[in-house]
Amino acid sequence: MPHKKRQKHLLILRFSAMGDVAMTVPVIRALVQQYPDVKVTVASRGSYRAFFENIPNVNFYETDFERFHKGFFGLWKLFKELRNLHIYAVADLHNVMRSKVITKLFAFKGKKTATTDKLRKERAQLTALKNKVFKPLPQVTLRHADVLAQLGFPIDLDNVNFPPVQVLSDDVIAVTGTKTGRWIGIAPFAQHKGKVYPKDLMVEVINKLANTPDTKVFLFGGGRAESKILKEYANGHPDIIVIAGGLFILRQELKLISNLDVMISMDSANAHMAAMQGVKVITLWGATHPYAGFGPFKQPLSNALVSDRDKYPMLPTSIYGNKVVPGYEDAMRTITPAAVIARVNEVLSK
Repeated sequence: MPHKKRQKHLLILRFSAMGDVAMTVPVIRALVQQYPDVKVTVASRGSYRAFFENIPNVNFYETDFERFHKGFFGLWKLFKELRNLHIYAVADLHNVMRSKVITKLFAFKGKKTATTDKLRKERAQLTALKNKVFKPLPQVTLRHADVLAQLGFPIDLDNVNFPPVQVLSDDVIAVTGTKTGRWIGIAPFAQHKGKVYPKDLMVEVINKLANTPDTKVFLFGGGRAESKILKEYANGHPDIIVIAGGLFILRQELKLISNLDVMISMDSANAHMAAMQGVKVITLWGATHPYAGFGPFKQPLSNALVSDRDKYPMLPTSIYGNKVVPGYEDAMRTITPAAVIARVNEVLSK
């Protein structure tokens, strides 16, 4: 009797940050759709588990670099735990010291490995203040796909089925109400100031959209500080609902995002959380630029509203928005509220 062929088990390393982890979801979804006999384990922070729930043949392995997997001996412990899963190959989609150590240990044991190219030289040229090379770099998702191809799993990112719209649970409906009309999400914050749309312009966008008939606006943010600011933005408007300050856990937030008609976001995690579910996304770019390859998945470049490079020719000045260039503080003011609203209306009319 012939032996049953063993299922190939692929390990994917992508530890942080939230937006970068969300960007891996469409890639992994394409992988399991196009290779249904492949088993995948994603090793990442426990807070991102909800991203990978309900994807067939995908398991999640929680890493804890603050306690159990801290330091080299912690990484050695993590390697031994992952090795017990009988891994066939390792895809390092992070390319940082921790993931490199794990990948090297698996390679030493004879396993196939491949690592995402961060294109550090090209990124430095794109953000240089002098002798800038202003041309688009390959999307991060394409670079992740290259890694899978090196391991023997070429995938077609133009052939990905997005998940169906999630059914809103009663606990979410208690906050959002039953869906009628247009639901617009807005995520006004980002990790760095260089990527945040000015407050007065954002308030104008929020109010004009919320005052449109049959439209409800949801404001997304993080902890208590952002929740307080968003409540000021909402100013008691009945059609503006603040989703921040621990109101929802990530799983609930993803359900809501799945039901949006469009998400307006900075260059931040919310853009990728929407895009991975097939939701239309409009992004606003300040110190950063979609040419760096971090645009949300399958969103047209026309949905990326960028600051005026004629007035601010050194843009982009940063990959992450953390570099402050004197005189560029108001670059995002060149993106007018009228332009944002016009783009929203155009996207929703299609």
